[in-house]
Amino acid sequence: MKFTQRLGYYLSGFAIGLVILMFFLNGKDASCDYGPNARTKKNIGSKPIKYSDNASTFIFTNKLDSTIIKNLIKFGNVDFSESLTDLDSCNIYHIDNSYKERNIALKIQNCDSIASLISIDYVMD
Repeated sequence: MKFTQRLGYYLSGFAIGLVILMFFLNGKDASCDYGPNARTKKNIGSKPIKYSDNASTFIFTNKLDSTIIKNLIKFGNVDFSESLTDLDSCNIYHIDNSYKERNIALKIQNCDSIASLISIDYVMD
């Protein structure tokens, strides 16, 4: 069998495999969150968020809403050097992001069934 024939058989089998794979994965919520930053944000985002009194005051004063807070968490960067990840029950994560050209720092306590926004503050450069 010539090389071109083998290549043709290989490519046709590969294409059929891709079509079958797309058929099975169509509509699934498949993601590739392998890094610690992405896994942490996904874990926090999958839970209901409770707001502390300080965080509620900041949110009300700056006219933020829950969608903005979710997006700050989803698109932020987890700073593991400032986070407390070796606690027994609930870890505390420090997430940095920006909103309206101002840097924001969030401290979130991540427990098994709920995430609590402990503090949210503007960060001065």
